Amino acid sequence: MELRQLRYLVAIAEEGNLGRAAARLFVSQPALSYALKNLEAELGVRLFDRHAGGVTATAAGLDVAEEARRTLDQAARVTAAAERHRRDRAGVLRVGFEASGAGELTTRARAEFARRHPDVRVEPKRFDWGGEVPALRDGRVDVAFVWLPADLTGLHAEIVHTEPRVVGLPAAHPLAARPHLTIMDVNDEPLMWTERAPRAWVDWWAVNPRPDGSEPRWGPTNDNVEEMLEQVAAGAAICFAPSSMADYYTRPGLAWIPLTDAEPLRVALAWPEDAAGPLVLAFAETVRGL
Repeated sequence: MELRQLRYLVAIAEEGNLGRAAARLFVSQPALSYALKNLEAELGVRLFDRHAGGVTATAAGLDVAEEARRTLDQAARVTAAAERHRRDRAGVLRVGFEASGAGELTTRARAEFARRHPDVRVEPKRFDWGGEVPALRDGRVDVAFVWLPADLTGLHAEIVHTEPRVVGLPAAHPLAARPHLTIMDVNDEPLMWTERAPRAWVDWWAVNPRPDGSEPRWGPTNDNVEEMLEQVAAGAAICFAPSSMADYYTRPGLAWIPLTDAEPLRVALAWPEDAAGPLVLAFAETVRGL
């Protein structure tokens, strides 16, 4: 049995259709069907029932696919562990962050770490809504500034930064001239949100439920901060953001107003509990010092 076969199995189970799974895997459908038949023969059980609409996993197929996912995840961790040691030798540290990260602390930490460790190359890696946690888990970054709330299971995390929230409004909006706003001041405004982040993350940012128990008026969705701000500036909706975004993302047609009664953003410095290499620990020490 090969990891390639397990990847095929998981793709078929998730797609429920050999054609779609083949397209996802960049292989031909006959080759995928042949690989599935060989795997079923090797395991001695039928994994999928075939029908006109595609395939449906059998009870055995469901169990085997779940174990295949675990095996693929573990294989990825093995590769990531070796990669971490290779990068430590090569002197590379990848630091993840989202949008404005931890404000000025993000840039100051990278600069101070580079001053203390001139032989190490620090690579900043930016992610969209909530994407820094999966990047830590699958080894795309070594350490990250994580916007909370987030699922920190399996990660070591330390709160290193907090900042108040602001409301992003079209510059011509009647509320844009106010010195500050409350949640209920903008309760009837459509609010930007994303389907890419975990629901708990979305609800926290949206302050859902609102102080009166109501649900926000959901506006357009977006996949990243640039799409969000473009729609806000165009008047499609408002957004809630950390105050540092007002400095990092200034643009014509947009106004940032302090939001006085929302819980502040907390930012954690996080890394996998089983992956605290010397460069990660040195970076954490630099952040603590700042």
